Amino acid sequence: MATLADVARRAGVSPATASRIISGSTKLVTDELRARVLRAVDELQYVPNAHAQLLARAQRTAVGVIVHDVSDPYFAEITRGLQQVATAHGRLSIICNSYRDPARELEYVELLRAQQVAAIVLAGSGYHDAVFTKALKAKLAAYTRTGGRVSVIGRHELPGDAVMPANEEGGYLAGCELYGSGHRRVGVIAGPKVLTTTTDRLAGLRRAAREQGRTLPARRVAYAGFDRDGGAEAVAALLDANPDLTAIVALNDQMAVGALSTLRARGVAVPEQISLVGFDDMPIARDVTPALTTVRLPLAEMGARAMSMALDDAHDTDAPRIEPAPATLVRRASTQALVS
Repeated sequence: MATLADVARRAGVSPATASRIISGSTKLVTDELRARVLRAVDELQYVPNAHAQLLARAQRTAVGVIVHDVSDPYFAEITRGLQQVATAHGRLSIICNSYRDPARELEYVELLRAQQVAAIVLAGSGYHDAVFTKALKAKLAAYTRTGGRVSVIGRHELPGDAVMPANEEGGYLAGCELYGSGHRRVGVIAGPKVLTTTTDRLAGLRRAAREQGRTLPARRVAYAGFDRDGGAEAVAALLDANPDLTAIVALNDQMAVGALSTLRARGVAVPEQISLVGFDDMPIARDVTPALTTVRLPLAEMGARAMSMALDDAHDTDAPRIEPAPATLVRRASTQALVS
C-alpha cells in the first residue's frame, strides 16, 4: 500500500506539502504543485489513513523547544520570544534544557517526535562534532518526513529554516572598538571550543585585529564555561599569564560579569586600567558598575522569528529560509580609549 512519503517522492515535493494538498488545507500552493501531487495520488492509488489524520489533528498542538539552559539570560530572552509567538498561535511550548550535552539533545528530539509536536526549534550554538551532527540530521529528517517542521537559531549544519545571529560580525565590532581606540594587548574570555558560537565570535575578533595590524595570540585567549564562574576563573588565568593586558573581551555578558568581579577583587580598575567588553546585551549589562559595553543581539526577536518560521505551514520545507539577526555595539562605561 502506498504511503504519504511515496506520494511526496513521486510528486517531487516534501511530505508536508503533499499532506497539505491531500487534506485540502487552505494554505496556498501553486496549481502546478497541486496537480503533481494529485496525479501521484491517482497513479499510486493512495488512500489517506483517516485514523492517522485524526490523531495528527488532535495531537500536533504543541511545539518543542530545545535550548542549552533556559536559566541562562541569553536563552531566557530567546525563549520569551519563542513563547510569545507560540502562545499567539494557540500552541503549548515544551521547553527542553540540554545543558550543552549533545546526547541529551538527541534524546529530546526523539521524545518530541514521540509527542507528535507540530514543530521543533533548536536554540543555541552548533557543535564542531561531525558524528553528533550526522546523528541529529538523521533524527530531524525522520521527523520532517512525518510532516513536522524544524527551525534553528545559530550556526548548525542542519536542514530547516534558520535564524543566524551575527556572531562573527559582533566579534568584529568588539575588536574594532578596542583596537581602534588604541588597545594593543587585548585578551579574550572565550566559551567552550566545541561550540560554533565561540569560534565565530573569535573569528570576528581576529579579523578586527588583522585590519589594525595586530594579532590575537593563543596565550591571550582563555576558554571557559559560558557562565559567570567561567568568566571569573578565565580572567584570573588571563591576568596571571598576561599581566600587561589593557583590555578584555568576554564572549558573553555572564562571563563579563564574572570577570568584573575578579578584577574588582584584585584591585584592577575598570576601565582605567583594563577596558572590558561583553557580548549579547543582557539586562544585567546596564546594572553592573561600571555599566558594560557590549555587543547587542536581538534575542527575543530571534526567538520570535524562529518560531514564526516553524509554524508557517504555507512555506514549502523544500526551500529552507535563512534570516540574519544583526549585531550592534552598545558603548557604556566599562571601556575607554588607551592614553599613550
